Amino acid sequence: MKKWYAVLGDPIAQSMSPTMHDQWFGQSNLNATYVPIHVEPQNLEQAIQSLRTLGCSGWNVTVPHKQAILPFLDEVDDSAKLMDAVNTVYQTNDGKLIGTNTDGAGFVRSLEEFAGDDGVDAPVLIIGAGGAARGIAFALQSAGYGPLYFANRTASKATELAAQMRNAYVFSIEEAEQRLGKFGLVVQTTSVGMNFAQEGVPLNPKNIARDAIVADIIYNPLETEFLQAAEQAGARIMNGVGMFVHQGALAFEKWTGVYPDTKKMIETITMKVGG
Repeated sequence: MKKWYAVLGDPIAQSMSPTMHDQWFGQSNLNATYVPIHVEPQNLEQAIQSLRTLGCSGWNVTVPHKQAILPFLDEVDDSAKLMDAVNTVYQTNDGKLIGTNTDGAGFVRSLEEFAGDDGVDAPVLIIGAGGAARGIAFALQSAGYGPLYFANRTASKATELAAQMRNAYVFSIEEAEQRLGKFGLVVQTTSVGMNFAQEGVPLNPKNIARDAIVADIIYNPLETEFLQAAEQAGARIMNGVGMFVHQGALAFEKWTGVYPDTKKMIETITMKVGG
């Protein structure tokens, strides 16, 4: 019988997950398909019950549901507990719905692929303090990167996140701009610059260290205004395509036991987004 998988979000029309997973199903000779489902926040619990009833084999979760979904699952694994967010749901043989989070690990895989033998110089600045920042921060720390610094428009959120970690600190946006030269890696995790969100930059990157890595987790557009400005200042820039593909590959492996071809998919998504 054909299996089916999904991605839940609000909005969801912009997601490239269906393109990615359907190609991987075909390449892996698996009889399965993947569909986008628009779920408004007030309908999330009902949607989860429906997916369970209709036999969905697993699904991804995107904004704004990554934390809201937690009470509606049977269990969450250690990664989801640590990050207090779920981006992937899979079923056990006895029908339990288990939540996990592949976002942070996907970012780290993408970063290490990008950096290669040169590695990443410490310390790290993370712009933002939401779910994406949290997932990436814990994954970076688990992989041995740091110390970590957070800068966020709402300083209290950054302070709260840093307090839950070891060797983590907080800068105001203004302090971060002034001290950008000390960071070997800067990670932009907010929605600023996304095609359907506000334009602009989260902070001015003119003081970035030359050859520092500046990453933006947005993959559409391929180069946000922030990345363009960072490149002009001498940084090496990394968009969100790699993270998107690797987090998806980890979810795919969770569902099927197969780790798909990420290199080819990064090229495919880059071409599709770039037009």
